[in-house]
This record gives sequence, structure tokens and C-alpha cells, in this order.
Amino acid sequence: MAAGVVSAAVALGVAELVAVFTGPRTSPLIAVGGAVIDATPEAVKHVAIQLFGVYDKIALLTGTVLLLIAFAAVVGLLARRDFRWGVAGIGLFALVGVAAAVTRPNAGPLALLPTVVGSAAAIAVLHWLLRAAEPVGADGSDADARRRFLRFALLGAGGAAVAGFLGRSLSSRRDVQAAREQLALPTPGSPAPALPATVDPPVSGLSTYVTADDSFYRIDTALVVPQVDPESWRLRIHGRVARPMELTLRELMARPTVERYVTLACVSNEVGGDLIGNARWLGVPVKDLLEEAGPLDGADQVVSRSVDGWTCGTPTSVLRDGRDAILAFAMNGEPLPVDHGFPVRMVVPGLYGYVSACKWITEMELSSFADFDAYWVRKGWAAQGPIKTESRIDAPKAFGTVSPGDTVIAGVAWAQHRGVSVVEVRVDEGPWQPATLAGTVGPDTWRQWTIPWQATPGSHTISVRAADATGALQPEQGADPFPDGAQGWHTISVQVR
Repeated sequence: MAAGVVSAAVALGVAELVAVFTGPRTSPLIAVGGAVIDATPEAVKHVAIQLFGVYDKIALLTGTVLLLIAFAAVVGLLARRDFRWGVAGIGLFALVGVAAAVTRPNAGPLALLPTVVGSAAAIAVLHWLLRAAEPVGADGSDADARRRFLRFALLGAGGAAVAGFLGRSLSSRRDVQAAREQLALPTPGSPAPALPATVDPPVSGLSTYVTADDSFYRIDTALVVPQVDPESWRLRIHGRVARPMELTLRELMARPTVERYVTLACVSNEVGGDLIGNARWLGVPVKDLLEEAGPLDGADQVVSRSVDGWTCGTPTSVLRDGRDAILAFAMNGEPLPVDHGFPVRMVVPGLYGYVSACKWITEMELSSFADFDAYWVRKGWAAQGPIKTESRIDAPKAFGTVSPGDTVIAGVAWAQHRGVSVVEVRVDEGPWQPATLAGTVGPDTWRQWTIPWQATPGSHTISVRAADATGALQPEQGADPFPDGAQGWHTISVQVR
């Protein structure tokens, strides 16, 4: 059993070393993980996101490793009876790894090498360990064999750990963080409006109006964050256009720029969830680029492609209706963080991220909804995802404890590109009371709200609801995120004592 586990560790470690030269996404662990993400039913993905949130990828990789350990243990046991079973088991591992690696988007001809070389090393190590476990000579004892096997197994495990660590370290040296830090941002041609003095009411637990980069949610399919060299980055605009275009990053940044606050939200966000954030984005209006390219009749969808092959489809009409849809290269005054799409991503107010917020973007193809379904649409999500009006209670925390007397209930509400006009709060079965809305720079961001509360001892239920600028009230009836976003009133319970 241990021989199989150590051999599997060697396979992964050696594969990581080879992947330094073929790309981190060709590592069998990453390739198989990506294939699992693509094949996982939506119900399972939804549960994973709700359980693990932004740590869903770590959970996936951990689960994959545990399954591999179990498989390797069985292979090791079978190999003790007949080495050919061990070879067959490792061959099955290689088959799965190669199939996953070569079928990933943009896979090159060398994508199979990490799995093949790692599997060959695993067969050699398995044979070596099984030989070590056999008594040597006529006077060889089982105890001597066990000690020799343990020594060799520890040596193999140590070598695997060193190879894996070295491979991952060498891959990380190829990252683009240094290039990001050296990127000089242009001065916004149209700066973001100044923040009102009333933002960020002094309430403990209330989300800040602007979300820090390191606190901004991240939900995507990339197990390995793409490392895109800004010098070699290109954006293609093609498809159903009169004038196809290709831009370098320098050419894009030399165009007229705008800076805007925009709140982004994930369609997987539950009522009261935290997969949402507000930031200040700097970039180039998408509308200007499309007008220059000249969409042809019937081009009602812009398909954005990430460097890793992920796609999203955005209505062409939305990108041309005058809202601040931009190709952003800066976030909160700094170049985009690598995790959030460096060097360029799309930001579109009013649409859930799965149909608009393409990170690591390299391509915009004018197409039609009739001709192409983007990544999440093929999995059953709605083709067009306008953000629903929602509100959330940040303070007090759900199931928390509050002292009797004067306190403040606070939270955020959003209805991107329509704006929030009213927030109301109800305690227990009392009347709905209007909350005080903090300032905002415009309809494309969330709004903070507060309301005083004279807390009395006991258990209490607090609910919140909001209305957008048209007066439409968010519905009470709850709905799951699938297929077009959650809805319902956020309700929490608190204890006052």
C-alpha cells in the first residue's frame, strides 16, 4: 500500500518539474482538476461554492489528492501480488492525466509530457520499492526487508516532495508580478467621481463602500491563476465586424480612459451572501472599441475569451447603451491584481459576472446568442444575467448576541445600473421602517444603509428589503441562484442579552 502511495507522490512531483517547461496547466493534478470542474453537475458546484466559497478550488484539489491516495494505495496492494497490476494501475492514471491535459483549452502538443514522464518515474519507483521489500539472500529476514523498504520509501517520498516543491517554485518564478508592479498607469481622461462624505457610516461590521483588492471575492474556473505577460498580451476583436482589430496593452492604455466605481456580483451569491464587492476600475470604454470595429447585422452577442479558454457572452446592446462597460487594467488605483485578471479584464455594470466579467481577456468575438453558448450557458445558466435587486444585513451578525439598548442595524443593498432608492427594515413582525441610505457615486454601485434599533432582551428576527430607482421592490419569494440569480429577503436571528 505504501509503495503505491509513494509512487503516486513521485509521479506528481516529477510531473510538476516537467510542467515548468510545458506550463503549469499541463500538470496532471491541475489538468484533471480542470476537467472535473467542467464535468461536475451544476448542483454539486453550487453546493461546493456555498460550503467553501472562494476556497472551492483548494477543496477540489484536496479532494482530488485524497482520491489519488486511495487509488494509489489499492494499486500498491495489487502490485505486491503481481507487478503487472501496478503497471496497469499507473497506466490508468497516465491515461486519465494525458486525456485531461491534451483536451484542456489551448493545450499544446507537449501537454502530455508531465503525465507521461511522471508515470514512467512512478513505475520505476514502484518496482524499486517492491524489490526493497523482499528479503535478500538466504539469511535475509523480514525485519531487514521492512527496514530497507521504510528507508527507501522515505527517500522516495522526500524526493517527491522536493521535486514537487521545486517544480512549483520554478513555475512561480515565471509569474508576472514583477511586470505588474512596473506597469505605469495612465491618468484617467474621465476620473471617478469623488466619494460622498456620508459613505462608510461608523458601524462595526458594516462592509466598506470600496472593497479592498485582497478582500474582493474571486470565483472562476482557473485552478492555476493565468500568468499573462503584458508585453506579449494581445486583444483580438473579430467575428461579425466590419473592421477586425488587434491591440497591444500599450495601444489599449493609450486610448481615452475612464475611471468608475462599479459593484460586481457573482450569480452564485446566495441571499445575504458575500460574493459581491465594489471597486474603482480604470480602463477603456468597450463601446468605443465596438464602434470602431463596426458590428454587423445580427451580431447580438460579444463572446469574450480568457487566456485559459473560458468564455462568457454579453449582449452587444448592453455594451453599446452608454453604461460604463470597460476593459479594465487597474483596480483601486493599482494595476489589476493577477488573481483578478491582470493585465486586462472586462467590467460591465448591471450584469452578473458569468456573462460579463471576463478576466485575463484576450479575445472579443462578435457573434449571436443563436449561434454560440458560452461556458456557463452550456451548463444551464441563463444566457443573459441582469443583476437582481438585493439587500443584506451586515450588523448585527446572524445568530450573534447584542446588548440591550441603543444599537444600529446596518448593511448594503444593490441594484446595479438601476440604483437603490429605498431600504426598509423590519424587526420581528413589526412594521417596515425606512433605513437611512449612505451616499453613493451613482447607480452602478451598492449603497450602505443604517437604522437605529432599541434592542430589548430576548430572541429577535430582523429582515431587510430594498427597492430600485424605478420603485420595484425586491420580491419576498425566495429563489436559488440557479439559473439566473438568487432572490428573497435577507432575514437573520439575533439574541439580545
